[in-house]
Amino acid sequence: MTWWNLMAGLLGGIGLFLLGIRLMTDGLRHAAGPAMSTILDRYTRTRLRALISGLLVTSVVQSSSAVVVAAIGFVNAGILTLTQALWVLFGANVGTTVTGWLVAVVGMQFKIEILTLPLIGIGMILRLTDEHGRRGSIGVALAGLGALFVGIGVLRDSFSTLATSVTLPQGDSLFTIGAQVAIGVVMTVLMQSSNAAMVITLTAAQGGLISLLGAAAVVIGAHIGTSAKAILVGIGATPNAKRAAAGHVLFNLATGAMGIVLLPWLVPTISATWESLGLGASPAPQVALFHTLLSVVGVIIMWPLSRRLIRFLQKRFRSKGEDAAEPRYLDATVLAVPALALDALHQEVRRSGTRTIKLFERMLQHSETPSFAALQSLEHLNNTIGDFVTHLHSSRMAPETASRLPDILRVVRYYDTVTDLMVDAAAAETEWQTATDLQDPAQAKYGDDLFRSAAMELLEFVIPDRVPLDDTAVSRALDNMTNAYQTLKASHLAAGARGELQLVVMDARLRYFSALRRACEQAVKAEQLLRDTDTGMLPPPAKTEE
Repeated sequence: MTWWNLMAGLLGGIGLFLLGIRLMTDGLRHAAGPAMSTILDRYTRTRLRALISGLLVTSVVQSSSAVVVAAIGFVNAGILTLTQALWVLFGANVGTTVTGWLVAVVGMQFKIEILTLPLIGIGMILRLTDEHGRRGSIGVALAGLGALFVGIGVLRDSFSTLATSVTLPQGDSLFTIGAQVAIGVVMTVLMQSSNAAMVITLTAAQGGLISLLGAAAVVIGAHIGTSAKAILVGIGATPNAKRAAAGHVLFNLATGAMGIVLLPWLVPTISATWESLGLGASPAPQVALFHTLLSVVGVIIMWPLSRRLIRFLQKRFRSKGEDAAEPRYLDATVLAVPALALDALHQEVRRSGTRTIKLFERMLQHSETPSFAALQSLEHLNNTIGDFVTHLHSSRMAPETASRLPDILRVVRYYDTVTDLMVDAAAAETEWQTATDLQDPAQAKYGDDLFRSAAMELLEFVIPDRVPLDDTAVSRALDNMTNAYQTLKASHLAAGARGELQLVVMDARLRYFSALRRACEQAVKAEQLLRDTDTGMLPPPAKTEE
């Protein structure tokens, strides 16, 4: 066989394998429909469930890259927390080893020629008979599996021929192992597929081109190389998504380093165990086993360290909004003096309330949907306040000091409710905008402007860091807002009855403005109660950062 034919076989085999993987991934992903998103959304509530979900989804779609992109994208959208996403990614690392077993057991041990053509033929028949349906997607996946097996066969033949004329550097020196790890990294980065690097390594080992130890080192490199996809996806993402990508990279680097350290002992142990069980001396399954053990041991080691890793990551990629979420007045040192601690707590609640109402004010004035990062920032600050109250409860307080705590907690609850209502309003706004081509149908006619104006006037009185007017003025502004809402509601109902507004749009808009009205009422209650708790407190801060 000429060198030209040999290189053509290698390139063609790699190309067929990548084509097969691509077709399998696309077909299975489309056949599953929303199942992948549903699993990642619903079945990731605990570390174990998130780990299993990542493993199962990757095993099904045969693409850890797809799961990495989806998981980091879900973190970016706020659907998954950082903890959930990291364990999905760790599970994806284990799930991607399924491909190695498929290649090592089926592709190397059986005459796959008897499978390839029937799979491609049946797959394309299913595709032609149901081009846009689930059956057609399954057909594409079957055809992809056939192409994958064809690629494995071509690579196997090419590497068998190459082994008779080429000998790669062998040995267990640090330089040789480092070079082999680097080969695995480069192959994975260039082909954007650790599966492709894996199948090349398996076929090279099976063909005698590389030793078992060398193949294991290349596998470590391929494992590290999967970090490239996470890095690319994390660029330009939210801070939490960048943390998820960084966590995936750190996991791969740590697991790879551990694999290099264990390499001289683990590979001979696998080989001796494999032969003692009478499973033969075939290197491909042993390399696949090494890959699986590498990922599983990495997960086992990460299990007790994950909380530390998350705390480390949360201190990185800080955004301005997240810095604003950190408490300014709460400190463990003031807990020693409960009266001072209560003053600090009151100041922090005032600051949290100011941020909440100003965000609500922007939503009313500009119809600006609150960002997930802004809402998450408020939630984090309120959770910190709650933790501080828990510690304060455990300290010895005078009765008059302790009596103020319930009212402060009620204020925090009111502001939490305002935040929740903003989320409800944003959801209703999205619903009506997707149900009609009219982006802002006749606002003045239906009373939108009148209501927004009255609500804005009311909020001027209830922002904690502004000097409040008397209760009479607040009550009058509240009445004006309520009357404006009733006018708006009547206008919408009449427009819906006349057919001017679609009923679904009318309902969504009424839910939107109802949420805003209730948020205004909660803001008034919070401000009034906050003023009642001012007695005996330190003066409020002169200025906040927002």
